[in-house]
Parts: sequence; structure tokens; C-alpha cells
Amino acid sequence: MSFGKIKDVPADFEMIEKYFRNKDNSEAFQTLSDKTCDDLDFDELFCFLDRTNSRIGQQYLYNRLRTITSSGEETGRNEEIILRFKQDEVFRVKIQRELTQLNDFKAYYLPSLFQDEHISPPKYFFIFKLLSFISILLLVLLPFYPQIVIALIVVFVINLGIHFWNKKNLFKYLQSIPQLLRLNHIAASIHKDSLLSKINPNLIQSIKIINQVKNRMLFFQLEGKLQGDLAVIFWSTFELVKTFFLLEPILLFGVLKRLNTKRKEIEDVFAYVGEVDMLISVASLRNGCDTFCIPEIGNKETKIVAKEIYHPLIQNCVTNTISVVNKSVLLTGSNMSGKTTFIRSIGLNLITGLIINTCFAKAIMLPMIRIYSAIRISDDLLNNKSYYFEEVLTIKAMLEKSRNGKPSLFLLDEIFKGTNTVERIAGGKATLSYLSKNDNIVFVSTHDIELGDMLVDEFELYHFSEIIDEKSLDFDFKLKEGKLKNRNAIKILEINDYPESVIREANEISKQLDKHVGKVGSSLLD
Repeated sequence: MSFGKIKDVPADFEMIEKYFRNKDNSEAFQTLSDKTCDDLDFDELFCFLDRTNSRIGQQYLYNRLRTITSSGEETGRNEEIILRFKQDEVFRVKIQRELTQLNDFKAYYLPSLFQDEHISPPKYFFIFKLLSFISILLLVLLPFYPQIVIALIVVFVINLGIHFWNKKNLFKYLQSIPQLLRLNHIAASIHKDSLLSKINPNLIQSIKIINQVKNRMLFFQLEGKLQGDLAVIFWSTFELVKTFFLLEPILLFGVLKRLNTKRKEIEDVFAYVGEVDMLISVASLRNGCDTFCIPEIGNKETKIVAKEIYHPLIQNCVTNTISVVNKSVLLTGSNMSGKTTFIRSIGLNLITGLIINTCFAKAIMLPMIRIYSAIRISDDLLNNKSYYFEEVLTIKAMLEKSRNGKPSLFLLDEIFKGTNTVERIAGGKATLSYLSKNDNIVFVSTHDIELGDMLVDEFELYHFSEIIDEKSLDFDFKLKEGKLKNRNAIKILEINDYPESVIREANEISKQLDKHVGKVGSSLLD
């Protein structure tokens, strides 16, 4: 078992997301939006965190990482299980071997059994049962009345048409029903462990209820095996029997009718196995990390205190330390200096801290808070929307969230960079002041160092800087207190051998613009 290592197989997100996309998460503390996930490179994060052993575990982990729950009652229990998985290799490997039985691609279809609408039998379904009975009756009477062989052939031809008509219905469930049998068996085996049974002490009742349909489902397990094995000698005979007595449609619709009443029990078993696999994944993640910590999560103060926090997806990432209490953070610095990466580090660590109780830092304190972002914005040409208009709509949604009485963390990169300097600074200052009210926390990056003077009472000021000599540019990616005092963009042009006249004119224009923007800033502060 590759405990502690990242998977080396590509993730099929279309299938992994199926459970999440169809699940009702309305009761969750927050469901992360597609926008926030795109901003924080969620798919890449998932691939890094995913150390699951089964397709079930993958789907369950994905759903959990997209939904923040407010209850922390299970945290202590989960930590006990994770610790055992890390320390007891024999126990862990035993459970992993059980879970790998659900690593077949077909297991991705299991959620359809409790999330999707099942195929309904046709209104004339009673005719199928009648034809099956007639087939049995004719076979019984055939030795005594040979002349009924013609009727037997006619009935067989009709049954043959129905049998192949039903194949498309059967195929839809050949992937999920056999996997349900396997899932239920594995859940029963794992649940025997006294520690793992604490995840759902009443699971045995759900297992027993699903087992009520076990004998009927065994038919589909056999059918799936035969469909996949062309060397089976009795395939043609088995197919003939099924056709003659219409076994496939009768059993299929009978099983679906019974499974339809057992949706909750199937999801209970699915979630139980998924959670066990997720906890092994967390244990494996921690085992493979040089530095991680269990966060201290508070509900009273809007406080973020992080010691040597880093971005988990960046190899040899430079760590930074920050302490923010009842304030927001404004970051200044040039391109490539580390502003956006740091903002993403805060967002990713909040997600992993609140959901899997694991952060990428030496120590961290986090509030129970919702997260929204405006980092990666682009033109929507199909709907005739410019970059600026897309940004306006995104931040408008944030403004609405900021006043709903639920504390939130807002992550913004280069606010209103789609418009001119004067209006960008004016609109940015007003918007950021608004967002930072009501116990909200804002992390925002900007090139407009004038915003630092305007927001000094509401925001903690930090910056990233670079080291420039005559012919090189280096970044240390270290967070520093205060606002950025030096500008280096024109100096970078000079390093890259722009004509001397261009550099001279750029410097002169820069001084004139500084005076103009400074006057605007002073009037806004007054």
C-alpha cells in the first residue's frame, strides 16, 4: 500500500463529482462555490489530498471538501481513528484491502441508486408476468400435448423481443447493483471493529435492510460477470433461460421497487465506508507531509493566527507568519512577489482546517467562518461581458454576503484592476471598507499603495518585495509588515535593456501621476 504518497493516476472529476452534484447540502455551514474552487485551484488541491483507496472514498472526500459543516462533535473520534491508522499498520492494511475491492470504475455509479430516479416499469408490466407464467405452463404441458409447441414458439418470440427491449434498462444497473452487494458486505466487515463502529453505531440496521434484497441482487452480480467474460461456457444457455421466462425485466423492476424504499439505508452505508476511507486518506496525507498541524478553531473571535503557513501545492514553498485579530489584511507588492499565493494559502488552509482538521503550518488558529473569493476573473465573451463587468458582479455578490449576519472571509486579488487608476482606488477603498464590517475578514492584494493610507484604521498592512541589483531581480516571498514603499516596475524595464529614453520618460510621467493620485487620495481621506 502506498501510504503517505500522492496517487499517480489521473482523477476523473466528472465521475468523482457525481455524488456532490446530486447531494442536498443545504444544511451545511457552507457549500463552496465553483467560483471559489476555481480561484483556489481546488481540483489540484483535491488530487494532492486524495489518498483514498476506493471510488466511494474519492466521491465522499470530494463532497466533504466542498461542504463545511458547523458541528465539530466528531473531531475527537476522527482523530482517534486517524491516529490508529497511522500507528497500527496491520490494522490499516487490513482495512485498505477491504476498501480496494471498491476501486472498480463501476463503483462510481453507486450514488445513482439513492440519488437518481429509477426506471419505472411500463403500464403493461403485468403482461410480462403473465407471459412468464404462460411459458412455464406450456413447458409443463408440452410432454402431454406436443401440439402446443407452436404456441410455445410464438410466446418465445414475443419474450425474445421484450428481453432485448429491456437490455438498455438492465445495462444501466449492471454497474451499480453488483457494487452495492460488495459495498454492503465490506461495510459489515469493517463495522465489526469497535472503534470504526463509532462512526455510525446504528449502521448494522441499514446493512440488514439492504440484505433483504440480497438474493434478488445476486442475479445482477452473475449477469455482470457473464457480460464481461466471453469464455463462459454456459452463457448462451443462461441467456436462453432468461429470455424464455423474462427473468431480466421481472427481476430488474422488482429489485428497483425494493431499492427505492431503501435509499436512506444505501446512503448510510455509502457514507460510512466513504468516511472510513477519508480518514485513512487524512492519515496518509499527514504521514506524507513534512509539516502540518491540527488547527485551533474558535467561534467567538474573528482571529487568524498562523505560524509558518505555506501553500501545500508549491514544492519547497516559503513559509510565512501572520497574526490578525478583528482586522483585515491589505497586501502590496509587485507581480510575482507572492501576494496571490499567500492569499490562496490562507484560503486553502481554512478549507482543510475546517473540514479535515489538518493545516499546512506549524501552528494555526482559525475562526469558524465562510469563505468567498474574487481572484481569477476573466472576460465572458459569449455573454458579452467585459473583465470589469464580471469583476463588478463577483464583488457585488460578496457585498451581499457581507451583510447577512454570518462572518465571512473574503479573498480578493487586485480589486477593480479592470478600470482606471483614480476610480479603481476610490471604488476599492469604499468596497473594502464595506466588506470588512460585521466581523468579516478581508485579505486583498493591490498594486495601489495609496489604499494603504486610506484603510490603515481597518486593515493591517503587509507587503512582499523583491531584491533588485543592476542586472537581476530576485524574490524572497517573505511577508513583511507595513505597506510597500518602493516601486520597481520601471527599474525592471531598465534591467531588461529598454531604451534609455523610454526609461527617462517613464520616470518623469510616474512622478506626475504620483502627484495627481496623491491629491485624489488626500481628498478621499478628508
